[in-house]
Amino acid sequence: MAMTDTAKPATQALRTTYPIILAVSLCHFINDVMQSVLAAIYPILKSDFQLDYWQIGMLTLVFQCTASLLQPVVGIMTDRRPAPMSLPVGMISSFIGVAVVATAPSFATLLLGAALIGIGSSIFHPEASRVARMAAGGRFGAAQSIFQVGGNAGQATGPLLAAFIVVPFGRPAVAWFCVLAALGVLVLFRVGQWYQNHVRSKAGAVVAKTFPLGRNRTIVVLAALIILTFSKNAYMAGLTSYHTFYQIETFGVSTQTSQIMLFVFLAATALGTLFGGPIGDRFGTNAVIWFSVLGVLPFTLALPYAGFWGCAVLTVCIGLILASSFPAILVTAQEIMPGRVGAVAGIFFGLAFGMGGIAAAGIGLAADTYGIRAVYLVLSWLPALGVLAIFLPRRAELSA
Repeated sequence: MAMTDTAKPATQALRTTYPIILAVSLCHFINDVMQSVLAAIYPILKSDFQLDYWQIGMLTLVFQCTASLLQPVVGIMTDRRPAPMSLPVGMISSFIGVAVVATAPSFATLLLGAALIGIGSSIFHPEASRVARMAAGGRFGAAQSIFQVGGNAGQATGPLLAAFIVVPFGRPAVAWFCVLAALGVLVLFRVGQWYQNHVRSKAGAVVAKTFPLGRNRTIVVLAALIILTFSKNAYMAGLTSYHTFYQIETFGVSTQTSQIMLFVFLAATALGTLFGGPIGDRFGTNAVIWFSVLGVLPFTLALPYAGFWGCAVLTVCIGLILASSFPAILVTAQEIMPGRVGAVAGIFFGLAFGMGGIAAAGIGLAADTYGIRAVYLVLSWLPALGVLAIFLPRRAELSA
């Protein structure tokens, strides 16, 4: 009898390959450190190149859209034909992108560096997410959480490293992050070898690709998941790209302090991601999604009215709650589209993140016209789109 990738033998749950999951999580950390350093040094780039807010938004847009346009394509292609050694190739692209940002003589060259980092990310995410699922041994939520928390930790650590490395020594110090990229290339080469061996061991296995909910219901659920992810990522893009400026303009803090506050927010998102997957495995993905997308709304609505320390507390709460849903969203999407792990990863790491990048560009234009605080007032309502969770399937529907 054919077996889908969501129906595993009970004994496989005992064979979770944690070294591989931790390896791709480490590389996710490295990948996202390089991404978040780009956002964290926006105040430095703004000063060095005399940029407007719309140009800051363009940097985010170029990075996000290179990932957005390529990730679904990479995912669909690798669903049909696995490409284990694409993992180190993607990290090499990020390596080059970081070097370009460190030495860029013009805004156009900065855009090129951002695009190369985005291309590296677009290659990394679909295949690394597939590896995490391969190594999960049935613990899909936990595996995705461990994989994704590496990325969240990288996003959180990037601004902190920027505050203590790039701010004192200037933009050329960004080149030091190439050392991390080189480490990532070596680790991903070994992961790629494990991936190749795993694919060979499964050669000839039949993986059913029938939609358990039916095609039309799957489209509705997938659309709801994409919109939920967009609302989360648009809000996250607003905070990640502009929170340093909000802190500086609203509270008069230094650039270094603003970067530390960004680290606090991103560290909270890492913790939320880490706990979201195992909780989803225990209580169901729907419970986590409902709590995350609607439970965060009171905190986002209060944020624009908070003082400095109140802002710090609220951003921690927002990060913890908002980030907890993504492992559950990804696992739900994989369950309604069995056998299409790469396509799912491409859609949610790529398309939805790309839409967040488009939102970041729009936020930049709005901030130039109306000011950062006015933009935060509008952003605070985005989590209200969480009502679309009503379209998500119950666990019984997927196991029927």
